[in-house]
Amino acid sequence: MTVYENLGDTIDQQIRVVDIGDDINVAVGILRRLETRTEAEEVTSIIHHRVTEVYYILSGSGILVTGGNETDAAEFPADITAVRELIGPSGRRTVTNGQTQTVSPGDIVVIPAGVPHGFRHIQEQITYLSVRIDPDQVLPTGYAHPSLVE
Repeated sequence: MTVYENLGDTIDQQIRVVDIGDDINVAVGILRRLETRTEAEEVTSIIHHRVTEVYYILSGSGILVTGGNETDAAEFPADITAVRELIGPSGRRTVTNGQTQTVSPGDIVVIPAGVPHGFRHIQEQITYLSVRIDPDQVLPTGYAHPSLVE
């Protein structure tokens, strides 16, 4: 069974983390965001301090909001699984006046480290591939999803 088939109710699954040389990791994950009809200007977003993400939209559509004015900053604890295995040091922000982009299958989006980002008005569940560039190797080098090592 593939990682995609094992996604179940989870929203973020790392597939693999690889050292590509010069102490740089690249991670590949499969992510899902559920339908939401949020139309407000204000968006709850996430910010990764040291990891850049590249999204390839596989299915679904919605509005991706990046950047903007940040309030209500909160950092994620360093010892949670998401920070240790998936995203590195990160936090949550409320964002207004961000740049908006409608995304749909086939779209590619680059989100540099330090840029808050989140979705609104997801018309149907969005599933996307995330390539995470990790120049500080904060993600676990050599990680492989359990379904790949069975």
